[in-house]
Amino acid sequence: MNSGTCLCGDIGWQVDGDFGVFTNCHCSVCRKTHGAAYVGFVATAAENFSWTRGEEKIVRYASSDKGERCFCPQCGSSVPSVAGDYAFMAAGHMDGTSGRALANHIFVGSKADWHEITDDAPQFDEYPPGWEMETSERPARLPKTDGAVAGSCDCGKVRYEFDGPGFRMGSCHCSRCRKARSAAFSTQLFVMTDKFRWLAGKDNVRDYHLPETRLFITTFCTDCGSPAPRAFEEFDVYMIPAGSLDGDPGVRPQAHIYVGSKADWHEITDDLPQFDEMPPD
Repeated sequence: MNSGTCLCGDIGWQVDGDFGVFTNCHCSVCRKTHGAAYVGFVATAAENFSWTRGEEKIVRYASSDKGERCFCPQCGSSVPSVAGDYAFMAAGHMDGTSGRALANHIFVGSKADWHEITDDAPQFDEYPPGWEMETSERPARLPKTDGAVAGSCDCGKVRYEFDGPGFRMGSCHCSRCRKARSAAFSTQLFVMTDKFRWLAGKDNVRDYHLPETRLFITTFCTDCGSPAPRAFEEFDVYMIPAGSLDGDPGVRPQAHIYVGSKADWHEITDDLPQFDEMPPD
C-alpha cells in the first residue's frame, strides 16, 4: 500500500495496488502547475485508488478541454486526479515509493531553458509513440518592460516580471518542498525586491504558512493552484518558483540542498554541489 497527502494534510489518499509507468514531464503546463523543472508522474488503476480524507475540499481547474488539475485550496499542493479507469498522481507528494524505475522524459522539446537533463532515461519531444493522449502547451507570456524576464501561473491571471538576472538559484529536496510542489524537488530563483514587479493578479495570490515553521510559506494562484512568487521582506528578496518562468532567468541552479532527506526514488545525476541540509555560511 502507498499513501499521500497535500502539504497541510487536509487531503489524503491511498493506493492498494501497483503503479504503471513512471515518467518525467517537462511540458510548460506541468512546469507552471508545479513550479518545478519537471514533474514525475505515476498512474494506477482507479479501482486501486481511494481518498482517505478531504475529497470534498479539492479545487478542480480545467487546464484544457479534456484535462483538469486538482489542488488543495488551503496549501496549494497538487493532488491526484481520477479520469476514467486510471488515477494519475505526481510522485512528489507520495509518502512511499512508486516501486518503479524512471521510464522516460516526455515533452523535452519544450523543457525549461535553465534545466539540463543528465540521466540516461529515453527522451521524447512530446509523447512516446503509441500514447494516445491530448497535447497541451502554454505560450510564453511576454514581459511588459524591454529586457525584463517574465513569469506567470498556468491560467495566466498571475503575472510578474523582473530585471534579470537573478542572483541565486538552487534546488531543495526536503520533504516539505516535495509536498508543496508535488515534485522530486523545488527550484527557486532569488531576485532583489527592487528588481521585481507584479504585472497582474497580486490579489489572486494566497499564502499558506506551515504552522510548525518560521519561514516555510507557500504562495499560489487561487484559481489554478500554480505556485507564485513570494516576498521575504526580512531579506529584501522575492523567491520565485522557477517553473513559473516564461523566459531565461540568466542564471542556472548552483546547488542541491537538503539531499539528506531527498526522495528515495529520485537520483541526482548532475555535478552540482550537494548539501545534506543548508550550505555553510
